[in-house]
Amino acid sequence: MKILVTGTAGFIGSFLAERLIARGDEVVGLDSINDYYDVNVKYGRLERAGIAVDKLEYNVVVQSEKFPNYKFVQMNLEDKENIDALFKAEKFDKVCNLAAQAGVRYSLINPQAYVNANIVGFVNILEACRHNEIAHLAYASSSSVYGLNESMPFSTSDNIDHPVSLYAASKKANELMAHTYSHLFGLPTTGLRFFTVYGPWGRPDMALFLFTKAILEGKPIDVFNYGKMKRDFTYVDDIVEGVIRVIDNPPKGREDWSGTKPDPSCSKAPYKVYNIGNSSPVLLMDFIAAIENAIGKKAEKNMLPLQPGDVPATWADVTDLVEDLGYKPDTSIEEGVGKFVKWYREFYNI
Repeated sequence: MKILVTGTAGFIGSFLAERLIARGDEVVGLDSINDYYDVNVKYGRLERAGIAVDKLEYNVVVQSEKFPNYKFVQMNLEDKENIDALFKAEKFDKVCNLAAQAGVRYSLINPQAYVNANIVGFVNILEACRHNEIAHLAYASSSSVYGLNESMPFSTSDNIDHPVSLYAASKKANELMAHTYSHLFGLPTTGLRFFTVYGPWGRPDMALFLFTKAILEGKPIDVFNYGKMKRDFTYVDDIVEGVIRVIDNPPKGREDWSGTKPDPSCSKAPYKVYNIGNSSPVLLMDFIAAIENAIGKKAEKNMLPLQPGDVPATWADVTDLVEDLGYKPDTSIEEGVGKFVKWYREFYNI
């Protein structure tokens, strides 16, 4: 297949592109390469896939020097004219949209960035898929859509009407917009609610990266909600395996779906939403202990209250993922954190 993967200078997107390339798909990667976090990490991910950073230029397709079936273009999702031109020129079979303005806390500071990339940009992707006969659009949603929901584990059949950040609201909006296009135009769409993804080449704004850096530098770490947080940490390889299975299995719509008792996770239209998580929440203090053990050094902890936009716990119900696609993430926190710390030391030569 020929697949467009947006967000390929990003964490999950870079791993997904390489897995698709390795199995023989033709992949076009796209990313805005914004400076929300250290662009050197983004450049490193691209270079790993054979994309020469010195050849990068906006709206110029760069061929990988490592993989003949991979090329990359720097482009903003909100650039409708060039997005449309790219779709017409490349004639994709499927699309996986992972590009987005990420981060919960940053959405309190720069809301416009989320509207531009996550709302306007996503409409552009939907429109391009609609007009270019795309067989399946898979796209990143987020566990943050569950917001104030305290029913555990989080189920895709739960109500998600109470987000606590603009980031979460933008992701819920993506799901609603996708359903509209599935319903009106028969475009198969699948939303993927990721649960706290971590691993090598991870985002520098995430807890694992921040904690590892601080501990190695002998600086205190900020522990929010006084450590009484739980997260369904999911290793990046597990996430990518789930995404690939989703890409390969477009939804067909449920004939038994009823508008009198509407299940928000599916529809009569070719629309589906999945949780992808480990389904085994880890206490924040246990997560920190795993980092301390991997590094061989104790952390100095600065205990703080819950931050605006954060939720105290996440826990994925992955029943549908198991039943529909025969898959459940299972990498342990000790194994995953150990691999990240090893990568971090090598990347930063520590």
